[in-house]
This record gives sequence, C-alpha cells and structure tokens, in this order.
Amino acid sequence: MNLAPLTQRFVLHFGEMGSRWGINRTVGQIYALLFVSAKPLNADDIAEGLGFSRSNVSMGLKELSSWNLVRLHHLPNDRREYFETPEDVWAIFRTLAAERRKREIDPTLSMLRDALMERPMLAEDIHAQSRMKEMHDLIELGTSWLDEVQSMDSASLASLLKMGAQVKKLLQVKDRVKQAFTPTKAAPAEGDA
Repeated sequence: MNLAPLTQRFVLHFGEMGSRWGINRTVGQIYALLFVSAKPLNADDIAEGLGFSRSNVSMGLKELSSWNLVRLHHLPNDRREYFETPEDVWAIFRTLAAERRKREIDPTLSMLRDALMERPMLAEDIHAQSRMKEMHDLIELGTSWLDEVQSMDSASLASLLKMGAQVKKLLQVKDRVKQAFTPTKAAPAEGDA
C-alpha cells in the first residue's frame, strides 16, 4: 500500500470493519480510499494505491456501484472511468439506509405480511403469528420513522441527532404532564365493595 500514513490507517480500518458490516475487506478499503481522496480516482489509481489487482478493483467498484455509494465521472479526452463518493456524508447515510432497507428490511416485512395473512390452526402457530405481529409492528414503526428521517435536510438531521438525551427528557416531561392531568380513581367509600 502506497498511501500517506493517516490515509493508510483509515483505509485498513475501514477494510477490517467492512466484514462486520457485511461487505468484504477489499470493497471497504476501496470505498475508504475514494472517500478520503481529494479527486476522483480511476481503477488503475485505486489498484496502485491499495496494491490490489485490477480485477479485484473492478469487482469492488461494481459492488459499490450496486449500492449507489460511488459516482462515475468521465474527464475530457480520457476514456477511463473515474469514481468518487458523494461529498455530503448525510447523503451517504441516506443511501446506505435506503439500500439496507431495500435488501434486508423490505424482504422481512414482506415475509411477515404474508405470515400475518395466514389463518393458523395450531396453538403453536397462533402464538408464533402473534409474535410475528409484534415484530412486524416494530419494523413498520421503525421504517416509518426512517422515512421521515430520510426526507429531512442534512442540517435538520444533524440537529435531530445532536438532541440525544434532550429527547428523552422531553418525553419524561410529557409523561409527567400526562399523569398530572389524568384523573385518578377515587378510593371506594367504606361499605362499598
């Protein structure tokens, strides 16, 4: 690897983390290099910088393209393809969230919807279906929230995430106000029972 020390450390780490995120090390390293690069890179630049074969780089770029995580550029008088990542990290977050939803969450929701349409007869299946309903409802709630987040501009999304514990405090205040205005049952009078 022929990279500056800080870049090399980032690229190596991203490769190691890639396997934990469900991508292979090579793809993680290619993405990391493109992410920190000041200019778009072609496959030869990437192969040279990372010490990978041209075919590994091509396969990695195809994978990143299928996830919509890299953009293709052509330069005047140059037949090669150049690649870069979006500048806005929030755009990258939105893309990752949308792609993971399409690949992982939507098929699960589809399976759960099909399972909830069935009319189980056995007690075990009735119990299993009630648990599937709980999972379905949770995932639906999460995806509805994700849809809202996806539609936010980057500044609003950053503000939302920075709120952190403040949201918890706000919900606790809401609960206290709700309790204060909820009528309590009167204790039964003596002789009532």
